[in-house]
Amino acid sequence: MVAVLNATGRLGVVMPHGVLFRGGAEGKIRQGLLQEDLFEAVIGLAPNLFYGTGIPASILVLNRAKQAARKGRVLFIDASGEFEEGSNQNRLRDQDIDHIARTFHAFADVEKYARVVPLAEIEQNDWNLNISRYVDTSEEEERIDVAEAVRKLRNWRANGLRPRRR
Repeated sequence: MVAVLNATGRLGVVMPHGVLFRGGAEGKIRQGLLQEDLFEAVIGLAPNLFYGTGIPASILVLNRAKQAARKGRVLFIDASGEFEEGSNQNRLRDQDIDHIARTFHAFADVEKYARVVPLAEIEQNDWNLNISRYVDTSEEEERIDVAEAVRKLRNWRANGLRPRRR
């Protein structure tokens, strides 16, 4: 597909997530496309959006004529949580598509959703394009006051309460 793009061509292709990180021939192709600075964005989609498969997919956006501000960088968008659940298949809502499009056009970091990554960092990660490597979507864990938890446990035991045995 890339071979038929003209000098200003842009290409969007839907692929399974495996192409983002597998080695072998796919890894070499991915590395070559990155070294040519053709990747503009990697957009992760929700699972079960397409007939016949429940796996999540990604949209790879390649561009032979990236704007100067986008050269040497790739935008990663984690849109895996943007969908409406259906009985047999999930679907992207208009608002989900709009959010993805606005983020792509802005080409900027959005906390827990999108990140612009320099090619040097991708190279350090062996040309791996796994979205979770670049966009941190983890929730902060609740901080536990250990001293307070121990005090409550001692109080619990002092009142004769015991855990149930299974």
